[in-house]
Amino acid sequence: MVQRLRVRYAKRGRLRFTSHRDISRAVERAVRRSGIPVAYSAGFSPHPKISYAGAAPTGVASEAEYLEIGLSSACDLERVRADLDASLPPGLDVLEVVEARSGSLADRLEASVWRLRLPGADVAAAEQAVKEFEAADRVEVERLTKKGMRRFDAREAVRSVAVVNEQERTAGQEPGPPCVILRMVVRHETPAVRPDDVLMGLRLVAGFAPPSPPEVTRLAQGPLDATTGEPGDPFDVERADGDL
Repeated sequence: MVQRLRVRYAKRGRLRFTSHRDISRAVERAVRRSGIPVAYSAGFSPHPKISYAGAAPTGVASEAEYLEIGLSSACDLERVRADLDASLPPGLDVLEVVEARSGSLADRLEASVWRLRLPGADVAAAEQAVKEFEAADRVEVERLTKKGMRRFDAREAVRSVAVVNEQERTAGQEPGPPCVILRMVVRHETPAVRPDDVLMGLRLVAGFAPPSPPEVTRLAQGPLDATTGEPGDPFDVERADGDL
């Protein structure tokens, strides 16, 4: 391996329902189809050197998914981005490619920004639930895992959560019914606290239950800034090195 690339890609539309395993297969096919000189592991069963960090759950859209690719020969970054993007199905969109520098990409992904769209939810009820959730020292929720039902605190990992009331409008029409938007910053911990865990916490502390399933999008993930409380860009190190 002579070059290691880090890739940010989006998972949009129907592709949000694709499992991580199927996305991995799609990426491997796209790499082969586009002629990218991917490096392979040694041994009796070589595998392409492609790894993933901080993958979003199935059913969740994302504007900030990350992977690394090891190459057997150096390539132009923009050419790799364009070729890989063209070889992936619509909805898996390659946004940026940088050459990896020092450190682990996974270690930089400390927190995520999530946007939850809750059509038809009551704005006042959502605001009250958020207040009660933030005031709580601990909010225990349960989730079924591969090892059975697990109970954990959903409050500590939530750095911030806020409510936005959006009136959705179609061209030439009056505004539609209110749509509650929850925007939250959640630290990456073990066990991982997901957006649906926070929704369950809101239900437990205040009885807030949206009338329809949430539409969840990850807007960003990266190193948590202690001053702003927001995730930074995990590619800042690579950009800084490139400017030297």
